[in-house]
Amino acid sequence: MKKLIIINGPNLNLLGKREPEIYGSFSFSEFLETIREKYSNITIDYFQSNIEGELIDKIQEVGFTYDGIVLNAAAYTHTSIGIGDAIKAIEAPVIEVHISNTFSREEFRHQSYISPVSKGVILGFGLQSYELAIQSFI
Repeated sequence: MKKLIIINGPNLNLLGKREPEIYGSFSFSEFLETIREKYSNITIDYFQSNIEGELIDKIQEVGFTYDGIVLNAAAYTHTSIGIGDAIKAIEAPVIEVHISNTFSREEFRHQSYISPVSKGVILGFGLQSYELAIQSFI
């Protein structure tokens, strides 16, 4: 059985409450329950933190034992060389995801330290971005 993990960065714990016009009205826990039911033949673990170092620790922890990582580093996408370096150091492929189309937003969101070291990037499809990333590992 494939073993994947979704790792979410800062403020994504507020999905469903935070800027629903951008991020939608579903909480991530509601979405996660649905996606786990739909892909019951895959183990899908989940981790969220607002702290950069905890995200790096989790990437290192799972990066040699999981079949893939779906990563939404959120604002750290645009600032964290450390997260990019952690991805370079592991074996598990990483798919970078974003709920919104970062290229249609502020210019600082056009830069990613995650994209160059990821297997692929999916953005702008709402929560479906995560499902598309999961499908890429199947």
